[in-house]
Amino acid sequence: MLDERALIALLLSFIAGMATLLGALIIFITKSKNEKILSASLGFAAGVMLSVSFLDLWTQSQQSLILYMGQKRGLVLSVAFLLCGILFALGIDHFVPHEEPDPNEKDKPHQNLYRVGFVSMLAIMFHNFPEGIATFSAGYEDLAMGISIAVAISMHNIPEGITVAMPIYYATGKKKDAFKYTLLSGMAEPLGALLAFLVLRPFINGFNLGAIFAIVAGIMIYIAIEELIPSSRQYGHPRLALFATFAGIIIMPLSHIF
Repeated sequence: MLDERALIALLLSFIAGMATLLGALIIFITKSKNEKILSASLGFAAGVMLSVSFLDLWTQSQQSLILYMGQKRGLVLSVAFLLCGILFALGIDHFVPHEEPDPNEKDKPHQNLYRVGFVSMLAIMFHNFPEGIATFSAGYEDLAMGISIAVAISMHNIPEGITVAMPIYYATGKKKDAFKYTLLSGMAEPLGALLAFLVLRPFINGFNLGAIFAIVAGIMIYIAIEELIPSSRQYGHPRLALFATFAGIIIMPLSHIF
């Protein structure tokens, strides 16, 4: 039954997920396509993914698994689940079409960017889904804690929206498509919360959440290193891409301050 506590927890998850759309607003602010902006955006997105993966997701995974299984087993399992996520991302990478651009069509948007945006969308969805579960669970048990977590996740989700919106926009030239894919990635958060309310509440524990967070961290690390960083450096601005990657790494921990 949907009581008041559950409704508020679901609302918090929805707000946190929709914060992803704020990151997509950059495509409406940008007046024209610019390869410097593209390089910086892709590098920034890579930094965001790496920071979230190592400093948030994998750290939370280790803490949960160690608490549940003990120091040695918890650490070993966190590494094992991280590797599972990397292998899963490798599988996604294999099945998502990979097309090299035609060198004779210089004005055509880089065809690889659509793939980068699509795979990034999947990664953010996998990331947001367990976050939705965590936000709902915290908000249901303790409203103040739920609000704090929702605010922190919202701050994280804004740059993650850039991760999806920019490559899709540059690949298709359509702001509508970029907005749609970003919306899909954000909707995974309230969907995770809804599933937690309807089905998963009896099964949510430290071990399951720890495993999920490590797997998602592995997925995001693979995509950042294999897809985003190489893509950010292929437009002739490698130093800009590097600085943007560092900016993405730095800004995510600072978002906790707010």
